[in-house]
Amino acid sequence: MTPDTAQTGAVTIETENDPYGLRDLTGRARVVLWDFDGPICRLFAGHSAEQVASGLVSWLESRGLHGLLTETERESLDPHVVLRAVDRRHPGSDLVAELEERLTQEELRAASSAWPTAYADPLIRTWTAVGSRLAITTNNSPRVVRKYLAGRGLADCFAPHIYGRTQELHHLKPHPHCLNRALNAMGVAPGDALMIGDTPSDREAAEGAGVPFLGYARNERKAKLLKKAGADVVLDSLEPLLRLLRLRRP
Repeated sequence: MTPDTAQTGAVTIETENDPYGLRDLTGRARVVLWDFDGPICRLFAGHSAEQVASGLVSWLESRGLHGLLTETERESLDPHVVLRAVDRRHPGSDLVAELEERLTQEELRAASSAWPTAYADPLIRTWTAVGSRLAITTNNSPRVVRKYLAGRGLADCFAPHIYGRTQELHHLKPHPHCLNRALNAMGVAPGDALMIGDTPSDREAAEGAGVPFLGYARNERKAKLLKKAGADVVLDSLEPLLRLLRLRRP
């Protein structure tokens, strides 16, 4: 029989001859840990992350805290960079708690206009159907994740295993804390899990937790960053995974 093949920009996957070990990588995963913003959706597709970061910086400046951030941090255009920077200087403070809540509110607004990642919804449902358990391990607020998943009819595929940002901001990825929480709660060994992520911090967190990693990159720039960070397998589409999993369905 001719092998069913799927070509992506990163790898060629053959269901009968899989030199990258993708079938083995997914086949032994009793639990799949998903990053949220990237593999499941583009959270800030319609609500710019750059504008959110700028808004957080402006709020700090309005409180006379312009000097709290370095010039690089002020210009990072990444809201998590701003949040982490303030937490490093004032850990556990009311200022950090208020800034984190402001970011959460912006993420909640963004969830209403987020773009689903192509093939993510059917892949999530199919992975659930073939008996794997799923969890979210993310630096975003768990409130945001629950809102998005409910809107897509996917909440039951993950609940209650959503592990997102807490007040302990030093535990954000690349720290493996959220992955370890998921593994402990689900009673699974790291080697029996798989993480799907789209950033170097995801890969580093997976390595720290001892969990095999599968990279997803929606463009070549992200793919290069993942490969540079040591990701062995990087896909530019989730479709090959969906094809493989559908072969397992009863």
